[in-house]
Amino acid sequence: MKKCVVIYNPNSGKVVKKDFTKEFTYILNDHGYNVDFKRTEYKNHAKEIVSTLDPVDLVISIGGDGTFNESMTGNLSRINRIPLAHIPMGTANDIGAMFGYERNIFRNLELLLNGVEREIDICTINHQPFVYVAGFGKFVNISYDTPRSLKKKYGYLAYLIEGIKEGLDEIPLYDVTYYVDGKKYEDQFSFMLISNANRIAGINNFYKDVKLDDNAFETLFCKIGDKKDILKNLYYLTKYDITKLPGFRFYKASELKIEFHTPFKKGWTIDGEELITDKNTFDIEMVRHVKILLPKKNVKKLFLKER
Repeated sequence: MKKCVVIYNPNSGKVVKKDFTKEFTYILNDHGYNVDFKRTEYKNHAKEIVSTLDPVDLVISIGGDGTFNESMTGNLSRINRIPLAHIPMGTANDIGAMFGYERNIFRNLELLLNGVEREIDICTINHQPFVYVAGFGKFVNISYDTPRSLKKKYGYLAYLIEGIKEGLDEIPLYDVTYYVDGKKYEDQFSFMLISNANRIAGINNFYKDVKLDDNAFETLFCKIGDKKDILKNLYYLTKYDITKLPGFRFYKASELKIEFHTPFKKGWTIDGEELITDKNTFDIEMVRHVKILLPKKNVKKLFLKER
């Protein structure tokens, strides 16, 4: 039989049932896999587990977007990468929703095992991978500043509560020089998003026609510094094409360099977690042809062409 390792985070937004391993074992065996379960005990444990695994046929991470990020980071550090999959059990679960998962983890396992293997592009910021989004500036700190106790109690609503608090604070503008595929620009921005995803912050179709294997990521810079205007435009995210709204700069690129000339108020977020760094220059690049297994549901929409 093939070998599978399941890595799960018991502290994700939704509590993983204690007895899920029995049903998972049955389903995986039925699909021709022997399975070994590994529970994460501390931050970056999933990264350590994947980076040091003996070769196996499949690794499945269960948890939030941060757990998937850790698993992917560990996988990219390997000489021989392992096909990777993710089943969402976090608070926002942007990646899971984008891939076409449902709410039941056992149903999701079936969808995964009956799914398809594809190669995706993974972005890195100063060589640190992020699976779907990195952000800087106003509001992007909500994902890591929202207390875990609130997320467990209120779920996605906890982010909205923290967002209201954040909206009361000042909106600083940052002087930056940036290079998009080598072309130089200079401006002031209140926040920025860099992503390879069509769902961000719980908003479906954040961008139109995003492909995960086109050697390009989407970059959005916001020039707005007025509270009322920025909140109004955040509302427009759900109604209009944000890349065409005034006050925003949008680019598709395969390489991006950002140099900050203003001290930070808050740090970067990558896949919902804080990026701890003392640097003021950031290089965003791509790692190509990373194998993942995912449900069939959204494959046609997310990839350039079906095999």
